[in-house]
Order: sequence, then C-alpha cells, then structure tokens
Amino acid sequence: MPRPRNCRRVEGTPSVTYFKPRGVPLRELAETYLSVEGFEALRLADLEGLAMEAAAASMQVSRHTFGRILTEARRAVAEALVQGQALRIEGGHYRVDDSNGQSRPVERAKHKELSMTKVAVSSEGPTLQDQVDPRFGRSGGFVVVDIETMESVYVDNGASQAMAHGAGIGAAQRVAGAGAGVLLTGYVGPKAFEALKAAGVKVGQDLEGMTVLEALNRYKAGQVPFASQSNK
Repeated sequence: MPRPRNCRRVEGTPSVTYFKPRGVPLRELAETYLSVEGFEALRLADLEGLAMEAAAASMQVSRHTFGRILTEARRAVAEALVQGQALRIEGGHYRVDDSNGQSRPVERAKHKELSMTKVAVSSEGPTLQDQVDPRFGRSGGFVVVDIETMESVYVDNGASQAMAHGAGIGAAQRVAGAGAGVLLTGYVGPKAFEALKAAGVKVGQDLEGMTVLEALNRYKAGQVPFASQSNK
C-alpha cells in the first residue's frame, strides 16, 4: 500500500495563475501545468536564493523531495517557454500557512476539465490525412479534433521525442492540457497509461496503419473500445 503523501507547506498562493504567449489565441494553445508547490519551490530557490536545505525546511519536506519538486517545476516553465505554450498554475498537494502559523485547508490536485468530444490522435503530421503515429510517447504530435465540428488543432510533441526518460508522461500532459478526453494511438507504455488514466483521458489503442481521419471514423462508429491497461 503506497505511503500517503505529506502536504507541502507554502507561504501563499500565486496572485496570477495563468500566462500565455502574446498574440496567440487560446484555442490554438496547448497548456503546461505548474503545481502550487512547484511555484513555491521556484520562489524559494530561484527568487529568494535559498539553499536546498533551507528551502526544503521551509516547505517541510525532505531535501530529495524538494529537489524533485523543483526539477518538475523548472521543466514545466521551460516547456511553456520553449514550446510557446500557456502556463497554468493550479492544483497539487499543499497547505497554506498564514502569518500566525495556522494552516488553511489542504488543496487537492485539480485537473483541466476534459471534453469527450475532443479526441487526440497521435500523428506523424498536423492534418487528418497524415498517418497515425503508433508511438504515443514519442509521436510527432497530436491532432486534436472536436468530433462535433471536425475542427482540429495540432499539438507538437517534439519535446518528448528529445527526452531520454519520461517521454510518455510528458506526452500525456500535453494531451490532457489540450482538453482531450479521448486518445487514439498505437501503443502506450505502462507509465504513460497511468498518467493518462490519472488525468481522466480514455485510451483507444492498436490503431496503427491508418490515417488520423480513418481512426476518427472508426471511433465515431463505435469500433474502438477503451483500454483498461497498457498494450506495451
């Protein structure tokens, strides 16, 4: 049975929780998520300049845990900047201590509201005529389609392709960040499948060897069952 996660102490929640590239409509943007405890770790380490030991003590976590939180936070910010994505700060597992040392209620993890009419298809290119990329974690990108209107946007997955580890988890974050409630792909690794499941994304697998449009038509015809586990 997994050990329960301790709440991370933060001194306050951010006053601004959303950043986006100037001049780019929201409908064209993928989102990257930064947890509130990640925001606090950035504040302590990169703004206040605290050493690891002092910053970990402030958040009342181990040095190892603080290092992991900080690494994840820096990666989220870097991904938003490099990929030109919006950055949303929300959720996590933390508590807020006021000036008297009293704790406010714990904040639980939040997820972007997903739409079951939005379907993400791992793709070798940005159009409905491109081939389904069977590699979920290292696919070229995702064509995200509103199956009611058939309007689509393309979410690039180049950052995951370059990662030595964690490509599937990063790809899962992009799919969820695009608001897709369904993923159609070829094969998904166990860690990526768990990340998609935790985000509330339903997964249809074994759809290689066809175009994005053909995969969508098969899904709309009810011929794609949702998977209960990874097929890789």
